[in-house]
Amino acid sequence: MSTSLARTLSPRVLESQVDAKKELEKSLKATCEEFIMAVTKQVVDPMLSFVTKVTAVKVALSSGTRNQKINLVMAKPLKEQAFATPEAVTELVQKVHSAIQQELPVVIAKMKLYLQNPLTRTILFKPIRTNIVEAHIQIQYLLKAEYSPEEKRTINMIAIEELESQLDNLL
Repeated sequence: MSTSLARTLSPRVLESQVDAKKELEKSLKATCEEFIMAVTKQVVDPMLSFVTKVTAVKVALSSGTRNQKINLVMAKPLKEQAFATPEAVTELVQKVHSAIQQELPVVIAKMKLYLQNPLTRTILFKPIRTNIVEAHIQIQYLLKAEYSPEEKRTINMIAIEELESQLDNLL
């Protein structure tokens, strides 16, 4: 009787351990993804918001009716939109640069405090770094397409290579 009872319970216990491990891994993965997105948002939110607004304006202009398309010719260029003036873009670039210089090192310091293994920190930081670089690439693409060389100089966007170097030096 006790042997059959043990046999009946064994697979369930093992199954429960496997399920618990899967749940723990799933929870850890979700938490890591939330952390990555939170840090990305903390640093490059002004750029992400800007790209979203630009996309919304372009979609609105391109999806208009024939009469609205006539107005499209009269529509202001992107750099004349209130949210996209060279001054506004300069301000958002400065906010992001400031976050990279001041807020990101605090995050890295906390990662070093709580995550002893440098490989773990690198694995967590890599997608954050990629997201920050990608946001800068999107802004540079818009600057190249929509702004004059003089306006791009006044906006003073950091070169991608320099940004990558700064980010690599943080870890």
